[in-house]
Amino acid sequence: MNKLPEEEFEDEEIELYEHYRFNVDKGQTLTRIDKFLTEKVANATRNRVQQNIESGGVLVNGKPTKPNYKIKPGDEIKVMFAKPPRDNEVIPEPISLDIIYEDNDLLVVNKPAGMVVHPAHGNWSGTLVNGLVYYFQNLPEMKGNEGRPGLVHRIDKDTSGLLVIAKSEESMTFLAAQFFHHTIERTYIALVWGEPAEESGTIRGHVGRSAKDRKVMDVFPDGSQGKHAVTHWKVIKRLRYVTLIQCRLETGRTHQIRAHMKYLGHPLFNDSMYGGDRILKGTQFSKYKSFVQNCFDIIPRQALHAKSLGFIHPKTGEKLFFESELPEDFLAVLEKWESYVTHE
Repeated sequence: MNKLPEEEFEDEEIELYEHYRFNVDKGQTLTRIDKFLTEKVANATRNRVQQNIESGGVLVNGKPTKPNYKIKPGDEIKVMFAKPPRDNEVIPEPISLDIIYEDNDLLVVNKPAGMVVHPAHGNWSGTLVNGLVYYFQNLPEMKGNEGRPGLVHRIDKDTSGLLVIAKSEESMTFLAAQFFHHTIERTYIALVWGEPAEESGTIRGHVGRSAKDRKVMDVFPDGSQGKHAVTHWKVIKRLRYVTLIQCRLETGRTHQIRAHMKYLGHPLFNDSMYGGDRILKGTQFSKYKSFVQNCFDIIPRQALHAKSLGFIHPKTGEKLFFESELPEDFLAVLEKWESYVTHE
């Protein structure tokens, strides 16, 4: 039998894929990592967890660990395997959910900024859907929506606010139809750069993938590309160099508000993807630059919050309407701008 040359395999590396990620809570007591993961990972045994740790498949703050390592508050734990997760496999995870309404047919959840809505490449765990599957165990899916049980719409990772989740196939179909026909009422609060010339307006322009960067959406006012998109906006408060606005969505395209406001010349404050993470209005004084940087540090994301959600209940036919408060980072940056323009 001919032996293959050893050098063919000398530099071959087995790639590891992230299956779970846990950020240890501030109140977590010192606990052995093998015990912690046995309790957190579905269908895991202590022996399997220990074997994976010893083989280097568990990382704490980016480094391999040992089964007797005691986790501390603030630790980031990643569980890796040689095989990638299946696209449609959603692992139940005990994630805290801010549920503001629930009945037998649906629930409304207030998603924090930083939480991904559903598993996808690079974010297989720690998502809203992972938490929902743990909470319900049997959420419905629709054709074309596999791996996203219960979801009829979504918001960006770094956007906070309201989402409605279907608890039955009937509810999912009924709610999805309302989104399709644009009868859902959705308002967002955004902090944007500059001061719009008008007090209110409507942006009509197809939204589609940028040819230069597929992660970014461009506006095509001539309708040559993308999908029909309409955003109605109005000024809530002018803060000299930035403006607090309300946006009402007539359609719901990917990054619609972010792309439309950039097209209008007023990118969202600290929106790195659409150019809002640098000073676009104001003075050149170092004191002002330092102030803006402090604001960026307070809200390290695009200043966008899904404030309200209104729809017809799938069973009762009743009109439901929900509102959520602005999160702490958004309120803090608003207070800082208000103080700045008052005392400047």
